[in-house]
Amino acid sequence: MKLFNTLTRQKEEFIPQGDTVKMYVCGVTPYDECHLGHAMSYIIFDVLRRYLEFRGFRVSYVQNFTDIDDKIIARAQKMGISTTELTERFINQYFADMDALNINRVDIYPKASEEIPDMLKVIQGLVDKGYAYASKDGVYFRVNSDPDYGKLSHRSLADLIPSTEGGSEKEHQLDFALWKAAKEGEPCWGSPWGKGRPGWHIECSTMALKYLGESLDIHGGGQDLIFPHHENEIAQSECFSGVVPFAKYWLHNGLLHWGEEKLSKSSGNLITIKQALGRFSADAIRLFVLSSHYRSPLTFSEQALEAMERGVERLRQAAWGGGGNGVELVEVVPFQRRFIEAMEDDLNTPQAIAALFDLAREINRARDEGFMVDQAQQMLLGLANILGLRLGEEEAHLEAEPFIELLISVRNELRRNKQFQLADKIRTALGQLNIALEDASQGTRWKYRK
Repeated sequence: MKLFNTLTRQKEEFIPQGDTVKMYVCGVTPYDECHLGHAMSYIIFDVLRRYLEFRGFRVSYVQNFTDIDDKIIARAQKMGISTTELTERFINQYFADMDALNINRVDIYPKASEEIPDMLKVIQGLVDKGYAYASKDGVYFRVNSDPDYGKLSHRSLADLIPSTEGGSEKEHQLDFALWKAAKEGEPCWGSPWGKGRPGWHIECSTMALKYLGESLDIHGGGQDLIFPHHENEIAQSECFSGVVPFAKYWLHNGLLHWGEEKLSKSSGNLITIKQALGRFSADAIRLFVLSSHYRSPLTFSEQALEAMERGVERLRQAAWGGGGNGVELVEVVPFQRRFIEAMEDDLNTPQAIAALFDLAREINRARDEGFMVDQAQQMLLGLANILGLRLGEEEAHLEAEPFIELLISVRNELRRNKQFQLADKIRTALGQLNIALEDASQGTRWKYRK
């Protein structure tokens, strides 16, 4: 399996450092509802995790909540509620959105506000080693002390845009805050440098180091995080621990756009996950995201999602329609091989999806010719599951159940009237739809065959 590493700017063979793949993906800042840009990133890394597990890897996946932030403080003050009340509200909404999108929950969701003591230890360690210094308005990381600074974004200090955070107390314009001195009306914690709160970058470093160790296998996030967030994470993490690399593979997904603009609240083109799910199925949203390579930008349009909805329906009909009574003639191995080869090549989900649609077309052809398609359908469902596609299983079952019960009731009445030939026709027809009947003394039970 090869993955494109932002650090080296090339595809590299994926070789984890131990028995468990250690994976960290930057989480949300819960001051508002999640939008489709969030959905894009977390769907992609959910699929990466699913595929790694399919390949037999154990994955330890951590994703944080940045529940200390300027935007959170401003929004809470505007709403007249505490920052804790605000963040809890949107963290709960986050979980509801991710569950609805069939994004599997990760192993650990640390909150920045609960990790302050560990952040203080990391900051103190950086100060003691000369990588950071205290000033009147907080503690800053000294970028000139790290000769590798800029290696992720592939730029030198001279090429980088100075940070706007902090005041005139900084030694260098690019120095970034590890600890911010308290301001009136803001939440704060005690520290050796006075009351204050942590900077954004130190939060992720501390939580990654604490829960996954000094060297990760995969660190992920959107391309907008490469600089300054991930660049700063590397610098402070490696300087604190002395271990290189902080992360072996850096993966970054492209961004979601509306026309020429990035999808964002400031642009006024925000589409929340809740709004999207009110119009489109989770499968259609996932198919929309995965039909483009994860490193490429993706442009939102209702027409594209409507097309994905039709595509999902084609896959669903192939997966759940009944087959004939003949032999199974669909050769599934070539489709499985194509799917795996695509996923092995830097998670090429567009080609993997193409293999699914070709398999679905072959299923429909064989079924139309009267052949059984059970094994092919199982392969289709299994491969789709790696992409997190349910293919309408729950919806199909729920919609069908009243009709199945009605047919069973009619069949039972026919059997009581000794019209066994007609009763058998109903049983056979249901069998062709992968519905098995079991007659018992308590009545007739049924189940879906897989």
